[in-house]
This record gives sequence, C-alpha cells and structure tokens, in this order.
Amino acid sequence: MIRTRRWNDEARKGDGFRLLVTRYRPRGVKKSDETWDAWDPALGPSKELHAAVYVKSGAAIDWDEYRRRYLDEMREQEYRLTALANRVRGGETITLLCSSHCVDETRCHRTLLARLIEERARQPQQSQK
Repeated sequence: MIRTRRWNDEARKGDGFRLLVTRYRPRGVKKSDETWDAWDPALGPSKELHAAVYVKSGAAIDWDEYRRRYLDEMREQEYRLTALANRVRGGETITLLCSSHCVDETRCHRTLLARLIEERARQPQQSQK
C-alpha cells in the first residue's frame, strides 16, 4: 500500500516506511525533528522542473506540462521505482512525503509517483539476471 502526505502532517498508525520525496530538504528541520525514515531527492522534481513551477517572475508552467515533464524524469529512476514496488508487493506500506507547501495532493508529484509505484507493484516481479 502507498499513502501520501506532507512531511509536516502528523504521522498516522500504519504509515509504515515514511519516505521524503522532495528535491530539497525542508529548511530549519533538525535531524532529531525529521518525520521521515529516509529522503530520496532523486524522486522529487529536478531543480529545473522545480524552478519552472515556482518562478519568481513570468508565468509558471501548467499542471499538464509539469506532469509530462515529471513522468519523463522518472523514466531515469526505474531502479528506484522498482525497489519501492518490490517493497509494496511484499506487503510493506510506504508513505510518500512532500513539501509542507503542497496542499493539493491531486496536483503534486507525490501522487504521480504513488501511481507509478503502484503500477509496477501490480506487475509480475521480474527475475534478476
């Protein structure tokens, strides 16, 4: 099972392995105050994609463009996605955590990422060569 939350949302029973999937680590959070078990910045949007969304001037890219570009970036993270899918397939719950500023999970990479992992978890496990 895969769940999604923001890193600052209260942990819930059954969250399992809490994985922070942001490009940047939250500022000002002490190691002792981390709410996640691990952080994988490679599963967050690239610096370029992040900048395209949060532009300081001009127009930000729209959701469709963001989605397309993020999914393209994740093609290069196949081994990470497969490793997470294998954990889910094995019965582990993983909670993907995003930015505290990301309030609409329907327009967040954590939801796109959850779907990618779930799709792989439903596929038969590939034998290792």
